[in-house]
Amino acid sequence: MYRTMLRIRRFEETAQALFIEKRVAGGIHVSVGQEACSVGACSALNIDDAVLTTHRGHGHSIAKGTRLPEMMAELMGKATGLCHAKGGSMHIADVSKGHYGAHSIVGSNMPMAAGIGIAFQFENKGQVAVSFFGDGASNQGAFHESMNLCAIWKLPVIYFCENNHYASTTQVDYSTSVEDISTRAQGYGVPGVTVDGMDVLAVNEAMTEAVARARRGEGPSLIEAKTYRFYGHSRLAEKFGSYRSEAEWNKWRESDPLIVGERVLGITAEDKEGHIKAVEAEIAEAIAFGEASPEPELEDAYEDLYA
Repeated sequence: MYRTMLRIRRFEETAQALFIEKRVAGGIHVSVGQEACSVGACSALNIDDAVLTTHRGHGHSIAKGTRLPEMMAELMGKATGLCHAKGGSMHIADVSKGHYGAHSIVGSNMPMAAGIGIAFQFENKGQVAVSFFGDGASNQGAFHESMNLCAIWKLPVIYFCENNHYASTTQVDYSTSVEDISTRAQGYGVPGVTVDGMDVLAVNEAMTEAVARARRGEGPSLIEAKTYRFYGHSRLAEKFGSYRSEAEWNKWRESDPLIVGERVLGITAEDKEGHIKAVEAEIAEAIAFGEASPEPELEDAYEDLYA
């Protein structure tokens, strides 16, 4: 778990640096600070379980098992990328790892997860679909409509809210009527729980229970993980300033998931050094693969189209 959190952290910090150097194209939204959510949740899943993520989805992809070289190539807009340069940072998908895509429209992946849940229920193989979304998306109609349907039909779907306290730059207290988003599950007869989203083991424990419930055919669950993003909403946005204070930012930094992870997972200084060296080598390999990969051909734009 610690190694995977470190891989996510370094991949995203590297991608952000490459974006500044204009070596990564398009938009980019990093989830630095939220690694315990991705790793704690996905480590409770099997490879054939489904995840659907948001525009801030690098961490979910890596935690579900996607290889870094093909991810980096995708961000660089190369033909060897996971989606052959058609997805970029915001729309990565890797169905071979049960990753059914990053979807940039807020709340849009929840009905899709319900649809996959219906398919899983028909196939009866014990698979689970997970919808990751942010606190802002819990105010969308898609949240309420799809959860109601999943509850009625007892679909194997898990709603995982990464409450990082800001929908873009709007504070959750300003836009949401409840203190804990998990309480909204009560309206649909669904179990809801709020956990410390900076503690990978706390997240994993809640997710393991929800997965077991879904596999038993008892229907959906809602997990709210309270977390924090250390960088701005997108691209080169500020860490603090116009919509959040330096004091608030510094307070959350004290519960950095990597620091908490070292404590709860019993990572020694020697362990940490070994993990860092291995991850740095993996990141260097990913950059080299992306840089050496060819640009897509113009006619490739007409491939992978369905209507």
